[in-house]
Amino acid sequence: MSVGLSMVVLFGLFLLFLLLRVPIGVSLALSSLIAFALEPGFNILQVPSRMFEGINSFALLAIPGFVFTGVVMAHGGIARYLVDFVRAWVGHVPGGLSVVVVVASMIFAAISGSSPATAAAIGAVTIPAMIQNGYDKRYAMGLVATSGTLGILIPPSVTMIIYGITTEQSIGKLFIAGILPGLLLGGALIAFAIWYAQRQGYGRLPKASWAERWRTLWWALPGIFLPLLIMGTIYTGIATPTESSVIALVYAILVSLLIYREASLADWVRMLRESTAITAMIYLIVSAAMLFSLYMTNKQIPALAAQWIVDHGLGRMEVFLVTSVLFILLGMFLEAVSIILITLPVLQPILEAVGINLIHFAVVMTISMELAMITPPVGLNLFVISGITKAPLAEVVRGVLPFYAVLFLVLVALILFPQLSLWLPSLMKGGV
Repeated sequence: MSVGLSMVVLFGLFLLFLLLRVPIGVSLALSSLIAFALEPGFNILQVPSRMFEGINSFALLAIPGFVFTGVVMAHGGIARYLVDFVRAWVGHVPGGLSVVVVVASMIFAAISGSSPATAAAIGAVTIPAMIQNGYDKRYAMGLVATSGTLGILIPPSVTMIIYGITTEQSIGKLFIAGILPGLLLGGALIAFAIWYAQRQGYGRLPKASWAERWRTLWWALPGIFLPLLIMGTIYTGIATPTESSVIALVYAILVSLLIYREASLADWVRMLRESTAITAMIYLIVSAAMLFSLYMTNKQIPALAAQWIVDHGLGRMEVFLVTSVLFILLGMFLEAVSIILITLPVLQPILEAVGINLIHFAVVMTISMELAMITPPVGLNLFVISGITKAPLAEVVRGVLPFYAVLFLVLVALILFPQLSLWLPSLMKGGV
């Protein structure tokens, strides 16, 4: 088949399976298999080995560790004590509960590495409290959905792990690269939340006593220490990201069992099932995407696309613009791991051809996909918030609209000022 017809067949089948509500991993595998079968000389015996190659990576072992850590945090008491701590210390500022949501999301994101998990854990605690304190429900849902997107930016991040494996970049440097942009985005959301609360007349929470503040700090310290443990072991070279994920998991389990002691045996069984299901889903997508990208590589799609960009003289800014729009559009239908595995084999030669640093691009791409996570029809965080509040999806969508501008402005700033992403990685061994 010609290159054009091959791409029509491959992506046409993939979209067809998605419309039929076939799981993403299965859709990737089936569309790739059918496209390969239409080519002469196809040997189906190569399929299992190719799929295994996709997940036969030491770095991928970090995913179950960080996923399980996030689940333990959400259900083992850590998340609740973190929210109580933030509420006691900053809840009295204008729009105090709004600030609580953003700060708690930043802390939880720094441990769980998952946006839906962050939105679910923080939203379950804070949305009812915001409504009880006079906040508009639509605003509360929108703020939690948007703050939850920090989960794929602030390290550790499953998205960054997949990106690092796909592009052969240092996962440690990718983690570090997300710190300043994550703080910038969190700070922008806090500033917007305070301004909006003052404009709408939302009150403050009662000011906590110093005794209350120190008590909540004491109980939250084990959770606050966890992101420091993760990034400290990686940044100092004591452990790889994979080893750090195991350290974090063991620490989270010990804290939940020995300090908080809130989870029953049934809760631990449910946590194990949840983390296993999430990890299995990610591994299936990764292995299936190996076939998908292999077919495009065999058809020389990455090289042809890179050559087209060079021939038409597109520069860095044009490539950033096109790819950011692409990620936002794809994120309306797919989740982050799938997008990376489908697009980066094509995009990497283009990025290298126009001189875009791959670590810088990882941060810009992640912010774009954060926008996608609150964009209908399939923004994951929209469904999470709709599920925990039992509100119609349209109401959640209306709630996130005021926050689009904040994410967009931060995205533009990160594109225009690469050092926001590259300064910390440049301090690590080998630089960027």
